[in-house]
Amino acid sequence: MSEVFEGYERQYCELSANLSRKCNSASAITDSEQKRQKFSEINSGIDEADVLIRKMDLEARSLQPGVKASLLAKLREYKADLNKLKKEFKRISSPNAHDELLESGIADIHSVSAEQRDRLSMSVERLNQSSERIKESRRTVLETEELGISILEDLHQQRQTLLHAHNKLYDVDSAIDKSKKVLTTMSRRITKNKWIVISIIVALVLAIILILYYKISHG
Repeated sequence: MSEVFEGYERQYCELSANLSRKCNSASAITDSEQKRQKFSEINSGIDEADVLIRKMDLEARSLQPGVKASLLAKLREYKADLNKLKKEFKRISSPNAHDELLESGIADIHSVSAEQRDRLSMSVERLNQSSERIKESRRTVLETEELGISILEDLHQQRQTLLHAHNKLYDVDSAIDKSKKVLTTMSRRITKNKWIVISIIVALVLAIILILYYKISHG
């Protein structure tokens, strides 16, 4: 359901209920100036209702086919409701409206009032339905917001875990580097010691050779 359409729908239902009350009260007004003022208010309200109907129509036609079909069906009901309001306004605002009311009798007045009450009741019911849909949309938004907060908290915890793991890896890398340095130092010392041993052995061999040569030559 489009939130834009629901906004227009809520405005129309409120306006329709208000126009029904004004039409009902205008029939009982006897002062000509007050009646003229009331008729002017009703006429302006009907124009405003026409604008809302057109806005709802444009919004409904811009949506996906599945949603559009249901909204256009609902819109047809609102158009029929507005046409009834227009006919009622035309009837009560005609020059012969007072005589027609007298000729129609009390039964007809009750019938008109009942029709207006039904229309008012239908408008209120639609308004309540629209309010419930808005509440449901708000509830969905809140639930989505809570879910988003929960996901963000989980991501934060995961980030902290990764940072902790990264720090541990860094410590391990540092330890490995230190171990490499120790091994390199040990390797150098071993190599150095090896050359020292070789030098000693060579020196001993040379000494032995010199001793043997000396003995042989003076033997």
